[in-house]
Amino acid sequence: MEFQELIESRRSVRKYADREVTREQIEEIIRAAQEAPSWKNQQTSRYYCVLSKEKREQIRTTCFPSFNEQRSENAALIVTTFVKGNVGFNDEGKPINELGDGWGCYDLGLQNAILLLKAKELGLSTLVMGIRDADKLRNALDIPETEEIVAVLAVGYADESPKRPNRRELADISKFF
Repeated sequence: MEFQELIESRRSVRKYADREVTREQIEEIIRAAQEAPSWKNQQTSRYYCVLSKEKREQIRTTCFPSFNEQRSENAALIVTTFVKGNVGFNDEGKPINELGDGWGCYDLGLQNAILLLKAKELGLSTLVMGIRDADKLRNALDIPETEEIVAVLAVGYADESPKRPNRRELADISKFF
């Protein structure tokens, strides 16, 4: 698949078939994500991969609101985090600019975008979920306080074919000087 076609065909899927995603598939998409650039090559992004049905059920039913619980049924789950206080800070631990830890989130976003596209290339579908209970996720997956929990990615085999949403006009989102 050509890159532009890959980008344009990726969709957020909210219904997954009862078909398991393998550890090898998840490892392959995370390896691809690692190729994204990161501030000073710090590589502070972390991935907590929930593959067993029992653990997925626990996470879905205790850490998600009901709509995300439904939308992620049958999907593997990847909780994405970044190490706080590293990216965007100088050697004395002071923020380089007003974004501070925002740079860690930025780096994680770059990696997650590649992860989503690699999943699509492998025939998998995804959904980025930002509405979740971070404290419950932290406890359930033993995520250290030194990491900021950002999103949960559902990864699985689509059981629906969402249409491509409209995109804003280029003139509405960009300025050229």
